[in-house]
Amino acid sequence: MRSPRQPLFLARQSYRLRRLADAARLLPLMGAVLLMLPLLWRGGAVPVSTAMVGLYLFAVWFGLIAAAALLVRWLTAAAVAEAGAETGAETGAEAGAEAGAETGTETGAETGAETGAETGAEAGAE
Repeated sequence: MRSPRQPLFLARQSYRLRRLADAARLLPLMGAVLLMLPLLWRGGAVPVSTAMVGLYLFAVWFGLIAAAALLVRWLTAAAVAEAGAETGAETGAEAGAEAGAETGTETGAETGAETGAETGAEAGAE
């Protein structure tokens, strides 16, 4: 059995964040299409009442508001999680560099920074 393939270019979290941002960019376009859809109903064989069109418009309006609220919530949560991981990596790198600098060698400082960055990234991911 083959092990699952690792992503080549993007981490899963940043990929999801970009797709959510793409969805937020497309939401106004989708809303415009949905709001203009009743204009196509006039030529149909079955007449559509004005009340039904009004209900449709308010349902679409409410749906767009709900979708925007969900997207904002997901984007905010994803951005906070990503910022936490970056902050953890930076803090870990600084602490590791200080620990490596205490040994008095440049190599020790570099190794300490790398180890600290890995530890900080793991702590930020939690």
